[in-house]
Amino acid sequence: MNSYVEIPNFKNELMFRTFMNDGMTIAYPHFHKEIEIIYCLKGSVNIGIDDRLMALDEGEIIIFSSGQPHSFLSSPDSERFVYQFDLQVFDETINQEDLSLRELFETRELHSRYWTKELKQLIQTILLELYDTYSSNAQGKNFSVLGRLYQLIASFYQWLPEKNNLCPVEHTRIRYKDTLEYVNTVFEYIKCHYNELITLEEIAKHTGFSPYYFTRFFKKNTGKTFVQFLNEYRISQAKFILLNEKVPVSEVADRSGFSNIKTFHHVFKKIVGCSPMQYQKQFDYVEC
Repeated sequence: MNSYVEIPNFKNELMFRTFMNDGMTIAYPHFHKEIEIIYCLKGSVNIGIDDRLMALDEGEIIIFSSGQPHSFLSSPDSERFVYQFDLQVFDETINQEDLSLRELFETRELHSRYWTKELKQLIQTILLELYDTYSSNAQGKNFSVLGRLYQLIASFYQWLPEKNNLCPVEHTRIRYKDTLEYVNTVFEYIKCHYNELITLEEIAKHTGFSPYYFTRFFKKNTGKTFVQFLNEYRISQAKFILLNEKVPVSEVADRSGFSNIKTFHHVFKKIVGCSPMQYQKQFDYVEC
């Protein structure tokens, strides 16, 4: 089975999110540029890592570095916290260490089974605080989340043990990392130009592929066509505008990259399940 690129849906500028999954929440093989941490709260979580299967037992923590393929199998009677963050959260210009953040997660032991008892307890405490803070509506919430993320990274630098066997990164991992870089080039281009006309020929040229090869490459590695992904991104921008501004729907369509309002209505309803105005009114009602 192919491993697909996952695109975490961050709801704020921090590029961080955390949530809880039960054992019946499965995830097919995927990878992403973000760091992911799994903290098993209850039972045992069955995880696929690269081509291996392992059980993460209650109280254990595992970290997935950027580009590492992983999956979650059915794990009855278990619960887990999931933490995802982009390394861009951190200002590396202040980093005086020999290791970059990316190298940190490539060269250190990422399974708590090999940590000291004190480090494991410290990271558990920080992760629980992160979850509680992120789930709250407290003033200064983002500052609190950011502070704990920096504390987490500082702890990793100070106490994460080095891997016993620093073998070269496997060929398959290199392939996934190369793929991730290409796909991320597309994502970054869309983030900058989503409200402009983007043709298949243009985005293919930007990545150095032919339109035919790019079409196959993108679908194989994301599970979506380029047009599907572009439309979903544009609709996410439209939803943000609808929730935060009172402007004509025609302006929402134009600012989110749809030159034709009829197409905007059609795509919005197909993806969201209702019209733009119905979507906006749902949240107007909640606020009343």
